[in-house]
Amino acid sequence: MFQTHGLNHITIFVKDLERSLRFYTKILRMAVVRKGPDYAYLESGATWFCSSQKPSDQEVSGQMGVNHIALTVTPEDFEKAVQHLRDNDVPIVREPVLRGVGLTVNFLDPDGLEWEFHTSNLLERMTVIEEMERAKP
Repeated sequence: MFQTHGLNHITIFVKDLERSLRFYTKILRMAVVRKGPDYAYLESGATWFCSSQKPSDQEVSGQMGVNHIALTVTPEDFEKAVQHLRDNDVPIVREPVLRGVGLTVNFLDPDGLEWEFHTSNLLERMTVIEEMERAKP
């Protein structure tokens, strides 16, 4: 048996990152943790958000708005959680993968909303983002 441990993060696709960031910081009072050319990581309390700008000509899963909602599972429970999805014929849209230091799997609920089980936290994700940015030419 496995247990989820609350909301991990929400990923949001936006049309205009700067406009969205103004709203998130000035109206919602979120704090920017890291900003890239087409993405930003923000936090509000213990919850973090990834806001990603998508080119208007790019086909985007879920279009604009919420792309997926992630719940925290422990690394020890991750395989049990994935097996639970498979045992219940839940459609997996991104197979289990190690993203940086965290394991992740994305799946759909009965209405087609994308969810994710995620084992890392914001600080661990920022370490991965920094490594990716340093590796760019």
